[in-house]
Amino acid sequence: MLLNLAGNLRPLGDVTPESFIARLTDDSALNQVERRRSALLMSRTADAPPGFRAYFHQDERPSTHRDAFMLAPDLAYLGPGDVVRVDPVRRKLRTLYRRHSPSNSLLVTERCDNFCVMCSQPPKKADDSWLVDELLEAIPLFSPDTSSLGITGGEPGLLGDRLFHLLAVLRDHLPHTALHLLSNGRAFADSEFSRQLAALHHQDLLVAIPLYSDIAQEHDFVVQARGAYDETIRGILNLKQLGVRVEIRVVIHSQTIDRLPELAAFIARNLTFVDHVALMGLELMGFARTNLDALWADPIDYKETLESAVKVLHRARVPLSVYNHQLCVLTPFVRRFACKSISDWKNMYAPECGTCAKRDDCGGFFASSALRKSRAIRAMSTETF
Repeated sequence: MLLNLAGNLRPLGDVTPESFIARLTDDSALNQVERRRSALLMSRTADAPPGFRAYFHQDERPSTHRDAFMLAPDLAYLGPGDVVRVDPVRRKLRTLYRRHSPSNSLLVTERCDNFCVMCSQPPKKADDSWLVDELLEAIPLFSPDTSSLGITGGEPGLLGDRLFHLLAVLRDHLPHTALHLLSNGRAFADSEFSRQLAALHHQDLLVAIPLYSDIAQEHDFVVQARGAYDETIRGILNLKQLGVRVEIRVVIHSQTIDRLPELAAFIARNLTFVDHVALMGLELMGFARTNLDALWADPIDYKETLESAVKVLHRARVPLSVYNHQLCVLTPFVRRFACKSISDWKNMYAPECGTCAKRDDCGGFFASSALRKSRAIRAMSTETF
């Protein structure tokens, strides 16, 4: 089901001019301290005592409360425990965290020192330090029962010491939450930077680092940064030497598929100590959309190449998964490694999937896949599987 993580609000009375962050609740009996950082969902209760930071309605009605808003229909998914940022002047709401979602990610910067040809979120040069400030305010409102969080950019390593401060806050407020840090790995080529990360002693941290070829020039071309390959490899080695868990990610497209088996062999020979390898389908957003004609490769055309790479890694006992691929475009051997990996808010299924016996096991599509999808998409039966 596709969700809009940003939407419109309609004020139902007077509003404050300042933006604010609040946790949603349907408990009108909260104490005064909790009310000041909570927004009351009026659709869930008939009582509206004073003192809440905001009041959210799903229909238009007069309100005597300050900062009372009507939610747009596409925000009806919001529920207790979710955390939102409200801009009363612009009449906008942005969802920062969903209590019951397995796909929460924290965007910490849009700056990056790579310029990948298929980047789904092209980097920006503007100062966006406010993103971390916002997260530091929001994190104490997250449920301590959160199973996992993604940390993404841009390149989080460009935050420097602020990255370690953010991770420490997450560690202390959410001691049972796994963190999946997406990084190009280049900052960790600095041994001291890697030591600072390891010194946090986070209980469950995995750093996911992309590697696109066993040949330096090919990797550097994909990321559009000279010398990036050497820094990425050094970053992986530094982190693993310090006991930090590392995942290698490979996005598959026309510029990476030809040498995918050779890259798998390189990992099996030289980086077999990594904790996981993810072989990933392309998300058709950002630069991937701009460069679509140069990048698109139909998964049905590379299914044998993908199987060869998977077999190399599997024989070397390297833990691996195949992300962002539909089961019907994979060989039977590769299907066992396929995972439902697309974030729930941008996950969809094609019309052909309606009668598929394996739909519940299949990861489906990115919403952007409407631009182009494999010619081999079909409904499967239990017999053909």
